[in-house]
Amino acid sequence: MDVSRAHIVLDDADIGRAIRRIAHEIVERARGSEGLILLGIPTRGVLLAQRIADAIAATEGTDVPTGSLDITLYRDDLRLRPARALESTSIPVEGIDGKTVVLVDDVLYSGRTVRAALDALNDLGRPAAVRLAVLIDRGHRELPIRPDFVGKNLPTSFAEQVRVEVAEIDGHDRVTILESPEPPTAEHEGGQRR
Repeated sequence: MDVSRAHIVLDDADIGRAIRRIAHEIVERARGSEGLILLGIPTRGVLLAQRIADAIAATEGTDVPTGSLDITLYRDDLRLRPARALESTSIPVEGIDGKTVVLVDDVLYSGRTVRAALDALNDLGRPAAVRLAVLIDRGHRELPIRPDFVGKNLPTSFAEQVRVEVAEIDGHDRVTILESPEPPTAEHEGGQRR
């Protein structure tokens, strides 16, 4: 990505504040951290889920189980895209039955990734409730999906790309928006999934 053409919409401090606010809202809605499980959607959603869990631990003094939920085989564009390596699904030992599961992702766009995550979750058990936390909601939904917890609502055009960068992968934390010469694809990178 040409960083010189990118506009930074969130820096590391902004992302930290958004994570802490999301963590607080999750605990407030659940009336505590008991029975919560955070499942991140690879790749960046997994890292964000762990950060949210760390923020909850810092304020509540309890560890919230975290894991990852691979949606690759549940995507509705699987036959349209080249094969890609499967990520790992890891759920806490106690499972998800009867728990409040919070799905965590970096960018919510069309809603198709979340639909795939709900299908994948259905194969793992029967949670008491499922919530959705995203760092960025960029609009343009194609399915009736709405996040419960949002770091930032970022209205965008179809021609813009939103990229979430995290220190663990990219060396720094930031969210950028870039005018794209081509319409976004269905790729699962940098918040441009469909």
